[in-house]
Amino acid sequence: MAEKKQALLLFSKPPIPGMVKTRLTHEHNGILSPEQAAEFFKRSLYDVSEMAMHALAELQYENDQLVAADPTADKITYDFFVCTTPAENVAVMKDTYDAIGPWPLEIHYLTDKGATFDDHFDDAFTQIFGMGYEHIVSVGGDIPTMPKSHISQAFKWLDYFQSVGNPGFVQAPCQECGTSLVGFSHNTPMNHQGVYYNLDGRAALDGYMEKLEDCDIPSAYLSPVADIDEATDLAHAISCMRAIKKAAEHQTDLFVPQRVLDWIDYMGIQVSTPPNDEHDPRQYIDSE
Repeated sequence: MAEKKQALLLFSKPPIPGMVKTRLTHEHNGILSPEQAAEFFKRSLYDVSEMAMHALAELQYENDQLVAADPTADKITYDFFVCTTPAENVAVMKDTYDAIGPWPLEIHYLTDKGATFDDHFDDAFTQIFGMGYEHIVSVGGDIPTMPKSHISQAFKWLDYFQSVGNPGFVQAPCQECGTSLVGFSHNTPMNHQGVYYNLDGRAALDGYMEKLEDCDIPSAYLSPVADIDEATDLAHAISCMRAIKKAAEHQTDLFVPQRVLDWIDYMGIQVSTPPNDEHDPRQYIDSE
């Protein structure tokens, strides 16, 4: 039996007014004040974190059951990491989480460094891999509609690629040609350089695809999940969250981002669309 460690990385800024979700604010033609945008982000951070911890707990339970039935099976420990920058913001993040604690899992805090987003992302991965972790799956804190199943599937795909001797990569796109989830293994020949910080206009998702092609890395694709930057993103997310809550009455494995929904209701935010006066002239198509 081998003992392994796998990590969920939440890569995030702290929920400080003026630092997060600025494109949702009045200063950028949005609908929220900086304080409201920070409160929305904090609640999203909480919901995403709880969702991820639930997924890790389910994976942990599955592995514990497997090891109990087969003592030769690999024993896996799943850990939750929060990484932010600069170093003084680690205390802010810790205070943010402690404010509504305790949490289902222990939270491990890191600070990342670099000149670009790519550098910071690489530094976080390098630190965790340096602690002996086999896989890292990373998500952001601004994706309250992230399905719990995406976390589980991401780790299982990385396990599969590793089991066949070909370490791989997993991603879920966002709505703007970027990613909402990224994961790979300690021995996957992959990094984030040139993906998010490039001057030729290439989309981040395409940047990862180029790396996969260049190094012949197997990959798994999970369905897109939108992050929230603009007011239209927020409107889309609100409609989706309400649909998730309704569906969860029967799809009991769904995670409902209730903290964000409660805030939406408290704020009285309503989703509306322009009247649709287009119609399908079926009388010209259907035969009598």
